[in-house]
Amino acid sequence: MNIFDFAHAFFGDSANWQGYDGIPQRFLEHLQYSLLALAVAAAIGLPVGLLTGHTGRGGNALAFIANAARALPSFGLLVLVVLLIGFGLLPVMIPLVVLAVPPILVTTYEAVRTVDPSPVDAARGMGMRESRILFQVEVPVALPLILSGLRSAAIQIVSTATIAAYVSLGGIGRYIIDGLYQRDYEKVVGGATLVAFLALVTLVLFWAAGRFVVSPGVRRREEREGRAKDSRARTAE
Repeated sequence: MNIFDFAHAFFGDSANWQGYDGIPQRFLEHLQYSLLALAVAAAIGLPVGLLTGHTGRGGNALAFIANAARALPSFGLLVLVVLLIGFGLLPVMIPLVVLAVPPILVTTYEAVRTVDPSPVDAARGMGMRESRILFQVEVPVALPLILSGLRSAAIQIVSTATIAAYVSLGGIGRYIIDGLYQRDYEKVVGGATLVAFLALVTLVLFWAAGRFVVSPGVRRREEREGRAKDSRARTAE
């Protein structure tokens, strides 16, 4: 049998769609873990990234923290936290949040720092408060890049939340871990397919969010800059 046969057998079995171990329940659990971790990471990364990006201070410290956090293995951190505080949801959230904060933090910082200074200086000349400059001038322009950081973090969380199964929690990872233990490759392939599907859904949702919340003028400017970069790259070749 190939992976397509395994996937067909897994999703074609009606027993996999019912009960506490059914696909809807496991999918919902995985989604809950992912949303919670993303919300916590965004609550940490967005304010710090916006503040440091607006003031221009702390960029080197952010880069150091981000690189250090990226170097931490999620599974190793999970095992360490479990040994320190025991089983539960918190040991799963800690490595997921540590994984997601760096892309949100660094991308938000860079997004605000790269905003054209001309409208910012004009806003200051008009006497606008710094908070209004940040949220009414800089954030709308930086929003596409900020969303890309959130998207990257969300994809990483969705892909890594399978580690919840290692500490006896649910989620899609339950199929992968149990399937490997039982040598049931239908479960393994089915779980991997569900994770990939959820990652694709996440990409589509962030694309739709970008089309909805980013102003058309900013989108057109991003598209022009993208075409200009492609043109320069082709010229260099």
